[in-house]
Amino acid sequence: MSERPATPLLDRINVPADMKGLSDAELGQLARELRAETISAVSETGGHLGAGLGVVELTVALHAIFDAPRDRIVWDVSHQCYPHKILTGRRDRIRTLRKQDGLSGFTKRSESPYDPFGAAHSSTSISAALGFAVARDLGGAPEHGLGDAIAVIGDGAMSAGMAYEAMNNAGHLGKRLIVILNDNEMSIAPPVGAMSSYLSRLYAGAPFQELKSAAKGAVSLLPEPFQEGARRAKDMLKHMTVGGTLFEELGFSYLGPIDGHDLGQLLPVLRTVKERATGPILIHAITKKGHGYGPAEQARDKGHGVSKFDVITGEQKKAPSNAPSYTSVFAESLIQEAAEDDRIVAVTAAMPDGTGLDRFGARYPSRCFDVGIAEQHAVTFSAGLAAGGMRPFCAIYSTFLQRGYDQVVHDVAIQRLPVRFAIDRAGLVGADGATHAGAFDVAFLSCLPGFVVMAAADEAELRHMVATAVRHDDGPIAFRYPRGEGAGVELPDRGVPLEIGKGRVMREGSRVAILSFGTRLAEVMAAAEALDARGVSVTVADARFAKPLDRDLIVGLAQEHEAMITVEEGAVGGFGSHVAQLLFDEGVMDAGALKYRSMVLPDTFIDQASPAAMYEIAGLAASDIESKVLSVLGVETLEKRA
Repeated sequence: MSERPATPLLDRINVPADMKGLSDAELGQLARELRAETISAVSETGGHLGAGLGVVELTVALHAIFDAPRDRIVWDVSHQCYPHKILTGRRDRIRTLRKQDGLSGFTKRSESPYDPFGAAHSSTSISAALGFAVARDLGGAPEHGLGDAIAVIGDGAMSAGMAYEAMNNAGHLGKRLIVILNDNEMSIAPPVGAMSSYLSRLYAGAPFQELKSAAKGAVSLLPEPFQEGARRAKDMLKHMTVGGTLFEELGFSYLGPIDGHDLGQLLPVLRTVKERATGPILIHAITKKGHGYGPAEQARDKGHGVSKFDVITGEQKKAPSNAPSYTSVFAESLIQEAAEDDRIVAVTAAMPDGTGLDRFGARYPSRCFDVGIAEQHAVTFSAGLAAGGMRPFCAIYSTFLQRGYDQVVHDVAIQRLPVRFAIDRAGLVGADGATHAGAFDVAFLSCLPGFVVMAAADEAELRHMVATAVRHDDGPIAFRYPRGEGAGVELPDRGVPLEIGKGRVMREGSRVAILSFGTRLAEVMAAAEALDARGVSVTVADARFAKPLDRDLIVGLAQEHEAMITVEEGAVGGFGSHVAQLLFDEGVMDAGALKYRSMVLPDTFIDQASPAAMYEIAGLAASDIESKVLSVLGVETLEKRA
């Protein structure tokens, strides 16, 4: 563990009100100490580093000028909120970030009154802040305060349509609303699209740079009493020359661009806005992700998500890998298939690294499309590709696919277009907690007519499912797989297409049948071994498909066994519910002889912990499966008797 930094000024700050008496110079010192403390804390916990380092000065300025929690500061995505948490009474717990029973890695309403709105998906801040502004003007409940509403949104998040929907509405309503565009030229991956180009032109153009240089020099030559007025004139001239036409057309007053790391610019601008703003205003601040910490600045992703690391060198302390990750197996399998099929294309929504499509894009750049933080567009764009004769793979995390569900229904399913959905981060994901859990995709996809829904039990099965999806042209198909390493099974050289709707028997028994869907199969097999030692004979089957179900396999097992248990890493309404419906439809349940139970994620959101701990909380560990079988059979365990 690295030695913790000296932070004499920060040590005096327990809540933002403690900052009110500090001079501007002291606020600069506070920012330096806050950056050092953030680096130190994340070196011990891991987490989102670069985004927080990019807003240290902005965080200090906001809390120095405004009056949180009366003033509502809404952080978009909120993975940049670690410095905010340190300044708002949570420093003593900052080294519990993303750990079980510790601080969330995102803002969370139940955690602090300084977190007025929870977030972890992008592009929601302006909508939420506008809601606060309207509630304020309508005389919302006194305990909610009557202060300013401030949204801090990154340039990557501005690529999503929801941000523009909110700005359009805000411009129409004309309420006092402060939006700070934290423009760091990067979300997780470098941003793409017209908005990125537009923002780049605003501050990278030659006229702005020349004006900035000339004005800075001229101001420094003036006597001190005249410098503040000259600075304001410089800013006015810069604004007139550069302009924020797009934002102004949406009804916002535009200020900027300003240096988001220069408190000498941030503090006067925020003070002026606080004193004079009447309607919606957008402050365009230029920052750098990972600012102030060399290893983060030099990293390709600017230190977006890191494991524990050495503060001096920046070297991350990652556990040795015993098996390839599911994400890498997907990427390599898709590249392999694409080598023989030039109709295969890949689409991602601002997550090329996370989905493995950066590798595909490096090999086939003209066939890989990062559409930005725009899942709705990604789905319909994929539908258009499919209608145009291509074989699109739309690779999106389960939690983010939720944002494109209307398009999945209307633009893909109803038209029966063969879009292939590669659903990464299925199931419980660990430190990112409830907001990123892939809990609902099986339920919301398997209810759609004509959809094929698969789940890989291990990395070898994933390779086969990629091959299956390539060759399935009769409607949409999805396959899900978890975060992290595979099970360590031997990988086939090439994926072999599976027969649609057919499962496999992994172990034969006589008394209880356990149907597994997804990577809980290893836990199911362990439970079966333990049950066998108790004299309970168990059949284990890997269903592979939630839709269509393997009717012959499931009905046959139900008729041949005393009890049937389904196990899945998803919410109620998914695989187990479809199995129950099949058994009722086939009349298997009429006689009442079969004892049927379904094991799913509980009807609650599970906070961050290790994935193993989360599955224990969910009741889906091997011991839970064993106990469920014994309970169904009426066998009391020694633990329960004790």
